[in-house]
Amino acid sequence: MSRQRSMETILASEYVSIGELVRLTDSRYSTLKFYTEEGMLPFEQAEENLTRRYKREDTVARILRIKKLKSTGLSIPQIKEALNMGE
Repeated sequence: MSRQRSMETILASEYVSIGELVRLTDSRYSTLKFYTEEGMLPFEQAEENLTRRYKREDTVARILRIKKLKSTGLSIPQIKEALNMGE
């Protein structure tokens, strides 16, 4: 079991975990994991423990954009297209 980092430490970090993104964006873990699996949230993977690391500022902005697009009624494929990802 890992210790949770303080919010101050998270906000000062360049990279965060998916659990920390949950706290930062008030999103569900399963939702962020789905977005990651769909390729909507880019990440880097540390080789030693296979932990996914997300660039905090870019990823939080992307999640907020996804939420905004989702609130307009767009589907996941439409959101992916809006994010310039194509399919």
